[in-house]
Amino acid sequence: MHLVNFFSEKKTFKITEKKKIRLLVKEICKKERIGLSFLNYIFCTDKYLLKINQKHLNHNFLTDIITFDFSESNNTAEGDLYISVERVEDNAKKYKVLFSKELIRVVIHGLLHLIGYKDGSEKEKKRMRSLENKYLSLYKNL
Repeated sequence: MHLVNFFSEKKTFKITEKKKIRLLVKEICKKERIGLSFLNYIFCTDKYLLKINQKHLNHNFLTDIITFDFSESNNTAEGDLYISVERVEDNAKKYKVLFSKELIRVVIHGLLHLIGYKDGSEKEKKRMRSLENKYLSLYKNL
């Protein structure tokens, strides 16, 4: 079993470049000085993620990612990250970027949450976006 796993709710979505994404995740953890226990990236539909959002967070809206942190310490990344493929597709169109780039951004975004970064305030959102861009550049160079 890998430290970074990929699953698809409908079995219709296949993630490409698994090795490169695993390497990126490991590099981010290394640069952020945090251990990596395990991460499960689960790719799903809007409907599936909305049910999770309603059940676990009492939110009644669509989102691109929900992250569940299972780590018992602040220095280890461990958890499940649910990503709506439909939200990623829509956001890629909205922001005029390739689907593959937006998907990696969301993968990074979820990991940053597990590391401890927040995005509730404007200042936090700017910091998060800056880190996403930094690690997107790293991904391109792997």
